[in-house]
Amino acid sequence: MEFKDYYKIMGVARDATQDEIKRTYRKLARKYHPDVSKEPNAEARFKELGEAYEVLKDAEKRAAYDQLGANYEGGQEFRPPPDWNTGFEFGGGGSSGGDAADYSDFFASLFGRDFRAGGAGRASPHAKGEDHHARVLIDLEDTYRGATRTITLRVPAVDAQGHVITRERALNVTIPRGIREGQHIRLSGQGSAGMGKGQPGDLYLQIEFRAHPLYRADGRDLYLDLPVAPWEAALGATVKVPTLGGIVELKIPEGSASGRKLRLKGRGIPGNPPGDCYVILAIALPPADSEAAKAFYRKMAQELNFNPRTKMGV
Repeated sequence: MEFKDYYKIMGVARDATQDEIKRTYRKLARKYHPDVSKEPNAEARFKELGEAYEVLKDAEKRAAYDQLGANYEGGQEFRPPPDWNTGFEFGGGGSSGGDAADYSDFFASLFGRDFRAGGAGRASPHAKGEDHHARVLIDLEDTYRGATRTITLRVPAVDAQGHVITRERALNVTIPRGIREGQHIRLSGQGSAGMGKGQPGDLYLQIEFRAHPLYRADGRDLYLDLPVAPWEAALGATVKVPTLGGIVELKIPEGSASGRKLRLKGRGIPGNPPGDCYVILAIALPPADSEAAKAFYRKMAQELNFNPRTKMGV
């Protein structure tokens, strides 16, 4: 996917004010509007400018886009870094009215294709404030036990000189026990202020899990890669396994192969019913780092009639 340098597309500096971006877009939009322009690439250029303006005119989108840094160049192969916009607080505001289908895959990879297009219409004099949204990272241990955490969000804003800046605000958040990735925590009244006597909007925190050194989450289930010795897999054994709830014992059946999946029922993320913890066996070979170990491996090679490539016909 091609990286799009929206500043270069519009021909503005990265520190341009919002007013400068607006004036530049209006000038270029008149120049390249397909109904009046004589330029051979007017329609494509007009769409490209519209996409760039959709991002740079919006303080929230612009601040998030700027987090990608200035090290990418137009045309460069690009994939969004994982969790690139985590911790940004976004409002639910509309767009310039463009059709989402006109925007590139690059735009969709950052902001999705389901952003709200068009204005919100005439507002009530006592309308409720706009709801805000943010993606936040928590630890698996927090959902297993429940927790209260201080979460810091970056809130884009425009300063008195017209430059986009980010301010931070810290919130004490109660994380419910058993919340799953993708679910939301609603903080009542933490969105935009209402108009007149209207109530403030709410803030919705979308939960994502930090990468864990041991577990992978899928819904309420957890997956754990467990190293086992060759003799434990071949002969069977009872071994200790770490879970979020503590150490438990697991029986490994005789003749287990690497990749075999064993279930620890109810040892996943709490719920009704709770998830399970699936243990994936990974046979770990002892290192041949001494003469005795090398001699043992040579003896195995001589005494065991074993060819791991038999099924390949070689």
